[in-house]
Amino acid sequence: MRLRLTPRDTTYFDMLATLAQHNVAGASLLAELLGASRPEREAIVERLSETEHLADDATHSIMRRLNQTFVTPFDRDDIYGLASALDDCMDFMEEAGDLIVLYKVDELPLRVSELVQVLQRCAELTAEAMPRLRSMDQLQDYWVEINRLENQGDKLHRKLIAQMFDEVTDPVLLIKLKEIVDTLEEAADAFERVANMVETIALKES
Repeated sequence: MRLRLTPRDTTYFDMLATLAQHNVAGASLLAELLGASRPEREAIVERLSETEHLADDATHSIMRRLNQTFVTPFDRDDIYGLASALDDCMDFMEEAGDLIVLYKVDELPLRVSELVQVLQRCAELTAEAMPRLRSMDQLQDYWVEINRLENQGDKLHRKLIAQMFDEVTDPVLLIKLKEIVDTLEEAADAFERVANMVETIALKES
């Protein structure tokens, strides 16, 4: 590790960890939503929206601190990018949940739950990794596993699209389902972007 001669504001590590925990909560609510009946879904989506607002607040807090702090624990542009990428993960998950309710979808293909499980695991691993940015230690396993999970998500996405084109005869329903599934896949991509940023930061700091 590089020897640092200047003090660092370590609050960022806690703030990034808090932001990542909101993603864990969001992914859990998304999974809960899939197993709920239509009447129950609106209340769950409201909680998902509240969680997304908390993630936004956490992101804005990081941005405000960046404007007030001269010395940061690592490059301020990297902190900005990491916070924004973490917030994107939550945004896509909240959007997918919102679409399920807005489109009044009664039943989702079974593999949708598998894709959401991938998101849950990505969120958990990301939340575990954020505190390790303090030392930049034991992070390689994190970004390797996230990349593997994102590849798994891509395969599930392709299978879902193929299944829907085979089985869904209502063209309007097909459009609705495809948009939901595409948004979930974008959430998986967003988690991979976070992992790629962590890898870049770790290489810079080594």
